[in-house]
Amino acid sequence: MSVRATLIVLLGVAVLIAGARVGFPLPGTDVPQTGQTLAVLLVGALAGPVPGTAAVGLYLLAGAAGLPVFADGASGLAALTGATGGFLVSFLPAAAAAGHVTRRLVDAPGSRWRRGALLWLALAACHGLVLAGGWLRLSLLLGPADAYAAGVAPFLYGAAAKTLAATLAIAALTPALRSDRPHRVASLGNSSG
Repeated sequence: MSVRATLIVLLGVAVLIAGARVGFPLPGTDVPQTGQTLAVLLVGALAGPVPGTAAVGLYLLAGAAGLPVFADGASGLAALTGATGGFLVSFLPAAAAAGHVTRRLVDAPGSRWRRGALLWLALAACHGLVLAGGWLRLSLLLGPADAYAAGVAPFLYGAAAKTLAATLAIAALTPALRSDRPHRVASLGNSSG
């Protein structure tokens, strides 16, 4: 891995840690609403699928090793196997998917508005991956209906807002999405990712 790629991965980890520090509790659930999923979408989309997923993987390894990088300063294997574990582990496919869809949409035909709307829908699906992973883990602890009520329903509005924020940030930082003429742009990560 090049120095540049290593720095991009480490910057991605820093963004993820910062996202975990931004949050607030929601009534009726032990899982806080944080900036983590916003950070996951941004890191995956802007760094690219390979470096973005590497950053998420390193973030999860740091937390598993005991560094207090997760929401509320949580860490250790208990955080990855407890109530929030499904959400955390789902960050990996969400970052990869965000990176892939962003690359595809940069070259998509149509206006910037069309590409922006498609990006929002694709990032909403990436957010859905995280919510689905969280629901699956919580279902084992609470049952499917209670898991939805405690781990998905309270987060739907926040997910929509964070998806919009990610879409606007990515569009602002990715020149091809601001243009009415699609063209290929280099990711912040390596050209193969």
